Parts: sequence; structure tokens; C-alpha cells
Amino acid sequence: MLCPLQAQAQTQAQTPRPDNKLNTILTQWDQDEHKDLRSVLVQQHGKIIAERYYNGATADGLHDARSVGKSITSLLLGAALNRGSIHSASDPVWHYWPASKGSAAGEATLAQVLSMRSGLAAFDEDVASPGNEDKLDVAPDPLAFVLSLPRDTSACANYRYNSVTAYLAGIVVEKATGQDLEVFARTALFQPLGISHWQWGRDVAGHPKGQGNLSLTARDLAKIGQLVLDKGMFQGQRVISAAWIDAMLTPQVSIAAVDNYADSYGYFWYAKVHTIKVPTTKEQPIPVFFASGNGGNKIYVIPSLHAVVVVTSSAYGKGYGQRRSENILKAILAEKMNQ
Repeated sequence: MLCPLQAQAQTQAQTPRPDNKLNTILTQWDQDEHKDLRSVLVQQHGKIIAERYYNGATADGLHDARSVGKSITSLLLGAALNRGSIHSASDPVWHYWPASKGSAAGEATLAQVLSMRSGLAAFDEDVASPGNEDKLDVAPDPLAFVLSLPRDTSACANYRYNSVTAYLAGIVVEKATGQDLEVFARTALFQPLGISHWQWGRDVAGHPKGQGNLSLTARDLAKIGQLVLDKGMFQGQRVISAAWIDAMLTPQVSIAAVDNYADSYGYFWYAKVHTIKVPTTKEQPIPVFFASGNGGNKIYVIPSLHAVVVVTSSAYGKGYGQRRSENILKAILAEKMNQ
């Protein structure tokens, strides 16, 4: 057991200081030709070591991180499971939403929904897909829309990225807990993390969008990343079980063939191994887990560095947004690995 002085010394040794070199590196994006980058924040051992805001953004400004909200919905489903409202990810949707029984959506298991393998005819990259996200957004009755979706026999249990299943996951949490998704999020996640300010888009029926449109500050997004990095703990308190964090990050399907920025997909969370050159060796593989949203919005979790990197961006619908965020991450990784 450490004596008080030893414990204090160890804490001081592990407390990161502002990384001046890293902060300098972040200034290179001040001159980015696209004026829609909003923030980059680097946190290590739970402390902010680099932080920069761009194009008029500020630390207290809310930002719509788009599909990063899907990853937060996965955390909320885990919180419902931890509370006993949901029994298992192997259960079909209809166990918690009885009205869905007999529909393609109702027969899918929660694990299939969370890993984009529901078998529903829903594919966001195909505007003609019956379950394309734009059709969900304009549906006068979103729940009826979800229940009407057929099974895609050609897709079977293959990975098909879509917002419908994340919306469905949010509805399952509401049905299982008997609470509005945002109300449940407030008590199960936001309050324990000290998050007090946010905005969450709702559909025409009044349901918070489990698929995204959740606006948070960069610092609060970093708290989400820290929670995942620390296996469901936050400042010494258990918020989500370690078992759920592990299940959520476990690769369920390889997606490298269809996604340039990820190797695999878990429960609404991505994973990729980045290879970084370091002085002592030729190359070093760095596993990274991340939440991702349209435009280049990211929460990167880097276990080997005990670090979290947040990027917020308004490059919605622009391909360069994703490339820019990955380039920022790689620059940060290269600097940290070469220190």
C-alpha cells in the first residue's frame, strides 16, 4: 500500500501538463482552406493537454456531432441493460416493443441492430433504399415507417450502414425503461458525467433521435470518450459496466472493404489500427476506437496512450471532412509516439 507521500508523487507523475508542441501542431489547421473545422481537443490521463477552436467556435459552444449520437445511444442501451430494463443483447426487438412483433424490425436482435446487421431494407448510401435516412426524416409517423420496412434478403445479416437501426435502438431504450430517451440519458449518463448543457433533435412524433442530432461541447464529448477509455468509470464512479464497454467495442463485423476509415464495427462504435513511425522502431500499430459523425465529427479513444481526441467539424456531406479528421488524428499520434 502506498503511503500518502508516495501516492501524491505518483499522482503528480501521472498528471499530464499542457503539450506545447501538440498545441503548436494544431495551429496548422488555422489556415485550412475549408472554414468549417470547429475544434480539436486532446485529453490524456483524463486531463486536457491540447485544445484549439477554429472559425469562431468556442469552448462553451454546442455542436451537432451527427452520428456520434449513435455511439451514445449504444451507451444508453448498455445503461438500460445494467439497470435490468434490458436483459440481453441477444433478445429480439419485440421483447421490448411488443407492437413490433412479426415485423422485420421486431424480429431482429438487439445485437444485430447495434452492429448494423439487422437485415432491414435500409441503407443510407442508397437513396432508393426503402429505409434510407432521408425517408425516415420525412416520415409523418416514424414508428409506423420502421415497422413497415421489409427484410432485405440480398443483404441478409451483412453490414449495411443506416440510421433507422440507431433510431430503433433509441425506441427500444424508451420502451424498455418507460422513459423518454433524453430523460433517461440525463439521469443515466449526462448527470454522472457532469454534462449539463446539450440539445437533442426530435422527430415529428417527439422522440429524441437515437441516430444522432445530439449537440454537445467538445469538452463534454471528451467526457464520453473518457468514460469509454476508463471502461465505464468516470472520476471514480461506475456509470456503465465494464462488460458493456467491452461488448460495445468488440468487433462484430469487418468493414475495411466498404469503409476507408475503419477496420471493423462493434455496437455503433468503430475500430481501426493506425500504423505510426517512431524513432525506436520502424512502425508501431496503434489501435483506436471511435465514434463517427457526418462531416468529420469524431471521438477517438486510444487505450495505449491513455488518450481521447475529439474533433468537431461542420463539413456535413463533404468527403474532405472525414479525411481531415483522420489526418489530424495521425498528426497527434505521430507527435505523441515520437516524444
